[in-house]
Order: sequence, then C-alpha cells, then structure tokens
Amino acid sequence: MPVWERSSTARVVPPARPRKLAKVPFVELADGRLQGVVSSGSDTGRVYVSSVAAGTYAFACSTNNNRPCGGARGSFCNHIRALVGEAVLQYGAGRVARYLKADTPGTEPDAPALVATMTAARPAQGDTSAAAPVFSRFLRHLAYLEREPTTLPVPELHWFPPTRAVA
Repeated sequence: MPVWERSSTARVVPPARPRKLAKVPFVELADGRLQGVVSSGSDTGRVYVSSVAAGTYAFACSTNNNRPCGGARGSFCNHIRALVGEAVLQYGAGRVARYLKADTPGTEPDAPALVATMTAARPAQGDTSAAAPVFSRFLRHLAYLEREPTTLPVPELHWFPPTRAVA
C-alpha cells in the first residue's frame, strides 16, 4: 500500500474490476440513485445523464442539456443498461444490488440479472431534475484530471483533515 494511502483518513476503495471510460465515463451511487454520464452511441459530442432510483427503480435519461432520451419510453434504454453494467464493474454486483434494493433470488447478482429484476418491477419514468447536479459533478471530476500534479493542498479538498491532527 502506498504511503499516501496508509496516511489518508479516507479509505480508497479500488474498483471491483477495471473498466473502460469511453462509454460510461462517470458512475456513482449517490442521492438514493445509481446515476452517471453515458456517451451517445451516435454523436460523439452528446452525452446522456441517466439514473435509477433505489427501491422504486424509477428511471430517467436525458441529454446534458435536458432533452429526453428517445429510447427511455416506458422501459430502460440502452444508456441505463450500460450504466448498470459499468456500476457493477466499478462497485461490484452485490454492492449495487444492495444499494438499489434489488433482490435477485436464487442467482448471484450480475448486470443482466439486476436489469431483469428491475425491469420486472415495471418502474415508472422519473423526472430529470437530478441531471444538472450529476452533470456538474462529472465536469468537476474532469477538471481535476486537467490539474498539474502537485503535493500542495488543493483548496477544494480542504474538508479532508490533516493527518495526525488531534480533534
């Protein structure tokens, strides 16, 4: 384990398996939803913000400028299916299933089993109000990739307590 990770107060959880970021560059389990940014298959300049609510599986999918996804009419679109698949790679199927409260009886959960379980519940289409904050977090993550490497403190991360500090 590297020195910075041993001295960190926040544990770094490695991905369950490595994943490629071209199709789904951003995925998170947050705000009671599985949510993320999915690249368009037909237009390289377009991305979709997709989400699935925990428990109800209400889903939403729209472009980054709030235009509705043409495939998310009454059922999960391919963007949401890709999001679930990448979430399983990032966090592991068990963790995603627990977070979404998706019980896959008799099978070890995987992405197709999770999608099948959620689809069988006939979820409603949710609102796209979460798209703007999710896309904003994605852009903020991209900004960190453009920063020069440094060992100096990053002001936006000031909420991490210094190591060996007495509270």
